[in-house]
Amino acid sequence: MRPLRNDTLLRALLRQPTEYTPIWLMRQAGRYLPEYCATRERAQDFLTLCKSPNLATEVTLQPLARYDLDAAILFSDILTIPDAMGLGLYFAPGEGPKFERPLREEWEIRDLTAPDPYDHLRYVLDAVAEIRRALDGSVPLIGFSGSPFTLACYMVEGEGSDQYLKLKTLLYSRPDLLHHILEVNTRAVTDYLNAQIESGAQAVMVFDSWGGMLTQAAYLEFSLPYIARIMAGLKRENEGRVVPRIVFTKGGGLWLEHIAGCGCDAVGLDWAIDIGEARRRVGDRVALQGNMDPAVLFGPPERVAAEARAILASFGPGPGHVFNLGHGISQFTPPQNVRVLVDTVKSESRAYHKA
Repeated sequence: MRPLRNDTLLRALLRQPTEYTPIWLMRQAGRYLPEYCATRERAQDFLTLCKSPNLATEVTLQPLARYDLDAAILFSDILTIPDAMGLGLYFAPGEGPKFERPLREEWEIRDLTAPDPYDHLRYVLDAVAEIRRALDGSVPLIGFSGSPFTLACYMVEGEGSDQYLKLKTLLYSRPDLLHHILEVNTRAVTDYLNAQIESGAQAVMVFDSWGGMLTQAAYLEFSLPYIARIMAGLKRENEGRVVPRIVFTKGGGLWLEHIAGCGCDAVGLDWAIDIGEARRRVGDRVALQGNMDPAVLFGPPERVAAEARAILASFGPGPGHVFNLGHGISQFTPPQNVRVLVDTVKSESRAYHKA
């Protein structure tokens, strides 16, 4: 593998000095890009796209051909792990992900086992290796997984939900069974992310997309401790350099100090918290990633640029900021506004990184 020509993201995640604030976007490879839609049409369905290393590589690289981004993120889905566990992931036309065999019975939960990523998720690892070769040292590659709790939400509900009543019923009536799911998921996520690192991922991120719908007591029992165990179990170095670890709990701003203490190098923020306030709360414990509201990208270009400048100013001078959205980019986002955002961050952030 060639040495990285742009390691700005990795340095920022470790709170090391950089020349500017690096930027990448959650879901940067996706439906807002016409070239992605064309590739998706060739693949015919989303799972085929995910499970083809060649196609996954193609769509991973598409936003990098358009924008001056500082990282690529593996094109995949957080639900690959429960699919590998045999729950039968599928995507109904016009709907979100669903499972053919959600966890309903106690024996199903007791029989749950962590898959071997080198066997059941080989297609993901092949994609990681192929993307690294295609990047050819230009920017780092981020690997990722869903958190144990977020995976459990889908595994128990069988699909996305507004209230997660099946999951919360299990949590309050049979917490022992939910803890068993989380134990298995923690082993699975740790193995999966370590396999991604060994295959070439240079940073990894845990998406706790649904942790924020818990009470504080439940979050500190059913979500964060399992993320902390993953952080402790991850391979710390590969290819002669540290592999940074990012944790993102959507809606987790109330528990920022707890998340900062879980063993991660960087905390992802949604748009509900001011990044300057977040920096004051965590000090120099972790880097911060975020956190523009994705809906800003539907405004006029001058508003996009103004909002980007405001976030940069709120974080202030010094290292430890990775610019991102507060959640994934919408499929209806005008691609030209993404260019405005990236160019603004690249040009305006340099003033905050002068020696």
